Amino acid sequence: MNENLAMKGLDLCEQYFRAVGLPMLRRDFGKDIDRIAAGLVGDGSECFGFDDEISRDHDWGPGFCLWLESEDYERIGPQLQAALDALPPRFLGYGPRRSSRWGTGRIGVFETSRFYERFTGMKELPRDVNDWLWLPENSLAACTNGKVFWDPLGEFTRRRNALLAFYPEDVRLKKIASRCMTIGQAGQYNVPRCLRRGEWFAAQYAETKFCADVISLVFLLNRRYTPFYKWMHRAVKDLPILGLWAHGRIGDLIALTNLADKVDLIEAMCVGLIEELKRQGLTDHPGSFMADHGPEIVRRIGDERLRGLDVWIG
Repeated sequence: MNENLAMKGLDLCEQYFRAVGLPMLRRDFGKDIDRIAAGLVGDGSECFGFDDEISRDHDWGPGFCLWLESEDYERIGPQLQAALDALPPRFLGYGPRRSSRWGTGRIGVFETSRFYERFTGMKELPRDVNDWLWLPENSLAACTNGKVFWDPLGEFTRRRNALLAFYPEDVRLKKIASRCMTIGQAGQYNVPRCLRRGEWFAAQYAETKFCADVISLVFLLNRRYTPFYKWMHRAVKDLPILGLWAHGRIGDLIALTNLADKVDLIEAMCVGLIEELKRQGLTDHPGSFMADHGPEIVRRIGDERLRGLDVWIG
């Protein structure tokens, strides 16, 4: 077994593509090579750069994705997949990949539009604010993570960059307003009430909901998509705006055993979030209750239909 524990899956897969995959494409698919995109994007810790030694027990190892436009997929997709399957399963001492029950389809040959449809529910890019509003953050994070190794045609990258440009500003504001509502409800309102009643499950759930929505809000303030819940806390610390602060405060909150200290820290966290909302010019409300800032933010939305939706929606 390779003892180089510093090797990240994304680096391994790129090296594998350049040393093994690209020569195969040049040799066997030379006339189409400029129409093939390659990379590693999607589900899996390695696509976010969060993989470690524990990650290697399943769905990890040498491999990559190839993306084709629909007409090319119909023409050469099966042959390309067969060539991919014939590549050596081991590389630099790693492999072969062991797919878990739900881990199939993470590498291989894909039609570009269907690859994105798997995450967004749409074969095309979102057309308007309504399309954007209902796209889950974690799905958008998954289909814009990782790295594109090769894309002479540029069509896969065009779609990727359009999604990476982030939600339209009105949609971002709507989601920020919604997070203000749920952060205030879960953290400032329900955590202390549940604690006073001795409703420990409800209190824990409200605390977790508060933490998750604080992380989501920080991602929105950074114009970045929040990943799958397992990686939310790990990912937030890398964000330039409030990232380390949120990571540290949430770690402190879940470690506290004194209930009064929990309530005080939740209040302090909300004060810090409101300061950033004001710094970005999103609210001028004087209060410290997060839910009071939701309607203020909604008033800054330009799209009339979006502005008219319930403040909790987002």
